[in-house]
Amino acid sequence: SSRTIVFDASGQIVTLAQQEFPQIYPQPGWVEHDPMAIWRSQLETLQQAMRQCGLSASEITSLGVTNQRETTVVWDRRTGQPVYNAIVWQDRRSEPTCAELRARGLSEAVERSTGLRIDAYFSATKLHWILENVSGARPLAEQGHLAFGTVDTWLIWQLTQGKRHVTDVSNAARTMLFNIHTNQWDDDLLDALQIPRSLMPE
Repeated sequence: SSRTIVFDASGQIVTLAQQEFPQIYPQPGWVEHDPMAIWRSQLETLQQAMRQCGLSASEITSLGVTNQRETTVVWDRRTGQPVYNAIVWQDRRSEPTCAELRARGLSEAVERSTGLRIDAYFSATKLHWILENVSGARPLAEQGHLAFGTVDTWLIWQLTQGKRHVTDVSNAARTMLFNIHTNQWDDDLLDALQIPRSLMPE
């Protein structure tokens, strides 16, 4: 579900709004969400919470986002439309890609850079799956037209009307593409999965 919580200056909860959205199971081991349903439900809970406590946007001092960190969204920068459903953290469809990376001897390099073991749980191989399996996705990505993000990035893109394509290190560190020592995207891992750097959020 999506939810919005309003806190006062002392950290006490003023009000809360929550809305469920559908889970999609195309086949065994696959779990998806509609990114537009995530955005719509989040926006509606935000509006509901503000109505409940009688606040206007100008009275909100700051806004934070928390999310399921590994869920993967890819959208067209020009239209803001997702190219495919969000692939959820539980989804296991990209395990064959993980097995291939292990067979190529990349386990040690991935763990050294990211602190993670190669696993379909993380965003990297989900993103690779979208580029390889969604019609037209790879050429659009190579032309710089697509954006990738976990749900925080997707929501901030929507909330800023496409002005900000950003994440934070705690989300980036769950992609299996982020060097936790340099705090940068790892170019070697991006290359290993044939992921154009232009997809990646700031």
